[in-house]
Amino acid sequence: MSASSRGAALLRSQQRSICLQCRNQTRVLAPAGVTSAPRRFYSAEASATATATATATTTTTLPPPHPPVTTSTGTHAATSTSSQIYRIKSGVILTRPPLLTRDLTPFEESFYFYQKRLNERLTAPFRKDFYFKKDTAADLDWRIKLKERHGVPAKDIGRYNPRGRMAWNDEVLVGSQTSSRKHMVEKLLADAEMRVSEDGEEIPAEDRVPVEKPMPRRTEADEKGDVKRLDRALDKTLYLVVKKKADKEGEEAKWMFPTGVVPTDEGLHETAARILAESAGVNMNTWIVGRVPVAHHVVRPVFGQKDGALLKKGEKIFFLKGRIMAGQADLTDNLHDLVDFKWLTQEELRSTLAEEYFHSVKGMFAER
Repeated sequence: MSASSRGAALLRSQQRSICLQCRNQTRVLAPAGVTSAPRRFYSAEASATATATATATTTTTLPPPHPPVTTSTGTHAATSTSSQIYRIKSGVILTRPPLLTRDLTPFEESFYFYQKRLNERLTAPFRKDFYFKKDTAADLDWRIKLKERHGVPAKDIGRYNPRGRMAWNDEVLVGSQTSSRKHMVEKLLADAEMRVSEDGEEIPAEDRVPVEKPMPRRTEADEKGDVKRLDRALDKTLYLVVKKKADKEGEEAKWMFPTGVVPTDEGLHETAARILAESAGVNMNTWIVGRVPVAHHVVRPVFGQKDGALLKKGEKIFFLKGRIMAGQADLTDNLHDLVDFKWLTQEELRSTLAEEYFHSVKGMFAER
């Protein structure tokens, strides 16, 4: 750290010590004709510049003090605070997560099918003697099915020989259904049927025991369009929405998430759990994921055009995320004038909810 200048110390010693308040009073009370003492300049050029500036400027006056703050009673901004014109509400976005993986795109189906054929080319040949004892029913059944597959051990790669001279041609042609899920399921089910009896005799087609097929991805609720059942759209997330009937104030019936006013002795998560039970009943095994809101929606208050009086309070709604594990919604004897409910996907919510309402909550929706 460098030492201070002796010249600067000398200048500070010659200045008179005065407090800030006294100095301000001296400025204000000084007569108009009295000017401050001239400064000392240590060069002729600086002295000439200062003299010219002092003669050219006129006497300036201090700006007037700030006017006193007055409150206007004619506007709603001064008479009402945010806590007086808004109601704090808590809502719950109850979800049912996907139960199935999503459908593969045509490109993904072709890619995975190509990987299966490539795996057959790279792996060691299949040794049937290790799995099937010679001249047994299982060995005879394997021989019959291997002949139908043209000597290919794999069951779901189509007519492709990974050991032949055309093994390099392992890509699926455009428009081929060989890589589709439906085609693979049919081939695997047909191969799973037992063709040979325990006596070593081939079983006729009409006497074979059919293999139980997997359940379809589309359920009965999907076929009928029943939006109140939870066993629909199994590969997507479902969201519970309720319909509130029109009130006496002229508000129309609308679809929304279960919502209620937050009292002073409850937190947001406590109100959300209570509102869910009061709206959709207690016959559901649910879980509020956390205590932090995942979305919020603001409804502006309504004021009179002439006098600015508050006609209708606004709403600030904070939504918490919930999960349903079992049960079903039941609006019987609900306490919030609800008349209907639906379990909808994200795409269906876009056309059901109001545009501003959907825009406020769309950020918390899952990818599917």
